[in-house]
Amino acid sequence: MKTLMTIAEVRENVKEWKKQGLTVGLVPTMGYLHKGHKSLIEKAHEENDKVVVSIFVNPIQFGVNEDLDAYPRDLENDSKLCEGAGVDIIFHPQATEMYFEDFCTYTDMEKLTHNLCGMSRPTHFRGVCTVVNKLFNIVAPDKAYFGQKDAQQLAVIKRMVRDLNIDTEIIGCPIVREDDGLAVSSRNTYLSAEERKVSVVLSKALQEGRKMLENGEKNAAVVVNAIKAIIEKEPLAKIDYVKIVDSEILEDVETVEKNVLVAMAVYVGKTRLIDNITFEI
Repeated sequence: MKTLMTIAEVRENVKEWKKQGLTVGLVPTMGYLHKGHKSLIEKAHEENDKVVVSIFVNPIQFGVNEDLDAYPRDLENDSKLCEGAGVDIIFHPQATEMYFEDFCTYTDMEKLTHNLCGMSRPTHFRGVCTVVNKLFNIVAPDKAYFGQKDAQQLAVIKRMVRDLNIDTEIIGCPIVREDDGLAVSSRNTYLSAEERKVSVVLSKALQEGRKMLENGEKNAAVVVNAIKAIIEKEPLAKIDYVKIVDSEILEDVETVEKNVLVAMAVYVGKTRLIDNITFEI
């Protein structure tokens, strides 16, 4: 396994692989890797001859007063996880490698980025689309792997690839959860012991929503209100949003008549956690 810090080095290695007819899988990450990331890497290893994992805390997807400086980093442990999972290259650039000092070109998107997390993080997905587009241009992967936990991000990347005719197949992978149901996330490390116990309310509330949908409830507001009522019982939990949206276009639905995403963002203490379930008709 190599750890490379420059675009030129990554391109040189990938070109050699391509000359040999080898397929390349990419797992874009911001590091501080956990078993959710490992599941993506293992899927990439299973489906491709070579695997590249990018580890880059992307500054342009963080808004004002967000946790860019505090975002957890641990390249040593990340490297151990990657090597054990069969990664061939870690791409670990500095911000100055990815963005020129006078950088002014962005990949933006309308519609899919306005709802859900885009409501409170209006510049977030411009940063996500820009860095992922750059990674696709650098690595030229046959397939790229993203987790369903970031469901809006997954939908946005799929639409970007479709709209811009990018020759990369996007693979969505299931949410990995702790034994008590909490979705695995790098930000879980921010939680105090008490907050960590409280955080399971997100998955419990979602499962109640799933039961209601499975039992035939079609009124989205009824389901959303039931989910909110469960979360609001926890004093340390503060809801950012709970919504039921069309799985493809991410617009709110009033009546559940097609495949939907039930998504939420909830602050537990000062930590913003996201989670979701899909419900297919």
